Parts: sequence; structure tokens; C-alpha cells
Amino acid sequence: MKRTLSLFLLLVPALLIAEPASNIAWTPDALNFVKDGNLKKGKQLAESCTGCHGEKGVSQMDAFPSLAGQLATYTYKQLRDYADNKRTHALMNSVAVGLSEQDSADLAVWFASLPEAQHKAKKQKLEKAEVLVAKGNGKKIIPPCFTCHGGNGQGERQDIPALAGQQVEYFVNTLTEYKTGVRQNDVYSRMRLISEQLSAEEIKQLAQYYYQMRK
Repeated sequence: MKRTLSLFLLLVPALLIAEPASNIAWTPDALNFVKDGNLKKGKQLAESCTGCHGEKGVSQMDAFPSLAGQLATYTYKQLRDYADNKRTHALMNSVAVGLSEQDSADLAVWFASLPEAQHKAKKQKLEKAEVLVAKGNGKKIIPPCFTCHGGNGQGERQDIPALAGQQVEYFVNTLTEYKTGVRQNDVYSRMRLISEQLSAEEIKQLAQYYYQMRK
């Protein structure tokens, strides 16, 4: 596993292009700013998000992500990336540009405070996904998914999202966008490098694997 991680890190360019993937820099002040977001204000702001993301942050539409239980720092980064056009979505760009940094922090901590999505999906045997999550693929220089996203799909550190319980279609679309270069707001091109090596079937299985992790 160490060899796989070392090879992966060698692929990460020391310098990308002049245009950064995101304008967010996780300084101690930035981390504290998000941490101190106002839950009450976030709850009020989230009332306008229910149509796509559900009343309790659990989306009822497969193409839209569930936000309940997501890392606040990750949600905050995505909102600011949408506002800065570092990530593109016809609806979210227009929504995020109307949010202040404080609004984004308030929303992020509110969604993080909600219980994670739970599903009643019948558990499937997903061998390709299980191998990728636990072992990765040394030949393709893909590290195990758990090393970044956690053994329970809970996410790690500032910008690595929780995946457990996420909507299947949204998950597939996200990895496909990374794979094709449509989405480029991953720092150091981490997910673009990984997704480029994944087959459509592997992406589909990973989506189902993490969806049924919360049942």
C-alpha cells in the first residue's frame, strides 16, 4: 500500500497551471471561520435548499447530493468554488454567487450537524468496488479509497468528502466529471488522476458501494 501511495504522489505535479483549482486556502483562520458558523442562520438559509437537497439534507432526487452529515469544510469549499466558478453547475453557480462567505459557513455547519442519510437498499456484492476501497490498484497507481475517505466513508481532513450514503447518480456523475475533466476543483488534481484510471463499471460499483454503506 505504501508503494501505491508513493507512486500516486509522484504523479501529483508540484505546480499545476497558473489558475488554481480553488481559491480556498485552509489556513487556521479559515478553518476557525467555518467552525464558528452560525447554526441558527444556517438552518434559515437551508430552507431554500430543500427542493433539491431535502428537508433534512437528505436528497430525494438521485441527481442531487445529500448534504446531511457532510464535512462542513467540504461543503463550504464547494459553495465558494461555485461562487468563484471553480466548479460549474447551471443552478448552483447562480445560487452560490448570492451567498456571502458567512452565509456559506452557516449553511456548511448546519448541514454537517444533521444525521447522515440512511437507506433501505438491498446490499449487493460489489467485488470491484470492495477491492478498490480496501486495496486500490497498484498497476493503475490508484490508492485505496479508505486512505482518504475513511474506513466508514466518513471523509477526512478539510476537503475530502464523506461518501457514505451519497446518492448513486450524483456519485457516478461526479466521478465521470472528474474523469472527463469537466470538474477541476480538486486540489492537486487528485480525483482527476484517479478517475481517469477507473472504468465505467468501477465507478458504478463504487457509487453503489458507498450508497449502501448507510442502511
